[in-house]
Amino acid sequence: MKTILFLLALTLALYSCTQPKEYNVLFIISDDLTATAISSYGNKTCQTPNIDKLAAEGVRYTKAYCQYPVCGPSRASFMSGYYPNATRTFGYVSGRENIGDRQTWSQLFKDNGYYTARVSKIYHMGIPIDIEKGSDGKDDLASWDEKYNCKAPEWQTAGDAELVQGNPDGTIERKGGNVMTIVKADGDDLVHADGQAAEKASELIRKHKDEQFFLAVGMVRPHVPFVAPRSYFDPYPFMDVVLPNKIEGDWDDIPERGINYVTSVNGQMSIEQQQKAVAAYYASVSFMDAQVGKVLQTLKDEGLEDETIVIFTSDHGFHLGEHDFWMKVSLHEESARVPLIIKMPDKQPAVCSSFVELIDLYPTVASLAGLEYSEHLQGEDISMTLDDSNHEVRDMAFSVSQGGKTFLLRSDDWAYIQYDEDAGAGMELFDMNNDSGQYTNLAHLPEYAEVVSEMKSRLEEKLEEVRDNDLGVRY
Repeated sequence: MKTILFLLALTLALYSCTQPKEYNVLFIISDDLTATAISSYGNKTCQTPNIDKLAAEGVRYTKAYCQYPVCGPSRASFMSGYYPNATRTFGYVSGRENIGDRQTWSQLFKDNGYYTARVSKIYHMGIPIDIEKGSDGKDDLASWDEKYNCKAPEWQTAGDAELVQGNPDGTIERKGGNVMTIVKADGDDLVHADGQAAEKASELIRKHKDEQFFLAVGMVRPHVPFVAPRSYFDPYPFMDVVLPNKIEGDWDDIPERGINYVTSVNGQMSIEQQQKAVAAYYASVSFMDAQVGKVLQTLKDEGLEDETIVIFTSDHGFHLGEHDFWMKVSLHEESARVPLIIKMPDKQPAVCSSFVELIDLYPTVASLAGLEYSEHLQGEDISMTLDDSNHEVRDMAFSVSQGGKTFLLRSDDWAYIQYDEDAGAGMELFDMNNDSGQYTNLAHLPEYAEVVSEMKSRLEEKLEEVRDNDLGVRY
């Protein structure tokens, strides 16, 4: 009898060892956060101690790229697991509208018994309008057991305000919409959406700590308007801001479609206004970082750090005056590259330089949690990089913009941007080893014809790959 009991116990022990451990998932996403604004990514001015601490404890990816440098299509892509050109999701829509009854990322966890919740912006929300209303935006209700919106006054927040875009004579104090209004706000963190989001996320962690959860927390800063409690502005006097290099004739070798939709020129921004915009962006980032810290501290206080996969990223980057460009949409480096940190229990901290894409999050986190997912997902499982940071997932990254008709291929050596499938609206080629600021377009120089030809060929292959999916969508 003792032998039988021993063998039974041994069998159960061996079985438990072969079963993947069940992990919670805490997914935190910032809005319009460029990697170049984070101190652990090399910024020597902007203070992001909480994100830096997470980076020091997890795997920090140095070559992570979004699939569309605009909020709506980027979020629809990584939540659905498909490239924008596969689903034709290019606007401010949820992933659900074009993927039918296929499981979204969080829905996979929901259907496997996890408590799933959204706090603030995960799918697209209009900033500031949906925050002002406290409305859902383009949410996908099937993705969550519960959802929580945050409501805040945004650009109308009480405090000292200044509009630094489209206001050359400085007569307009503030303006709503997708413009660079700065507000040094009165009151504490809870006046703002991100302060409320951190409080609600912490509440949900405490409430659901005894069950498996997938908690998605959306921070809306540093998306415009640049609004934060005034204390967060103190470390960033605008007169100390050093703007990116301004090169005479910088736009001369850029195709017309490559000139970003917001520039220092069409924004009529003086040098002082540009400095104020950067300083306010940094203040917004520091405010957001503080809210991220509150959520991570709650996870620690509740003893859940060793049971939770933590992901931090942004939906795309943001121009801060490079080439006199501002905001997103562009496929240049500052707009297309994103910060990405994954902290997995029992894994060692590391820095990974492989190319990865936001679309990889869905299959990777599902794999880490031991969940089966559709074989048709277009992302890659990058979980091997958590054990071997030198593991190469991809040899280049792919992103699109402008209705899916402008394309980026980013390799170790080159950044290639093509406008239209036939390149009829132009091309850009940058030597990323010798011209990381992307100032000299080499695409039309004879000595680089072979590189351009190779990149065109790789792009054709990638577009065929993107079209080859179970959605049956071709464009």
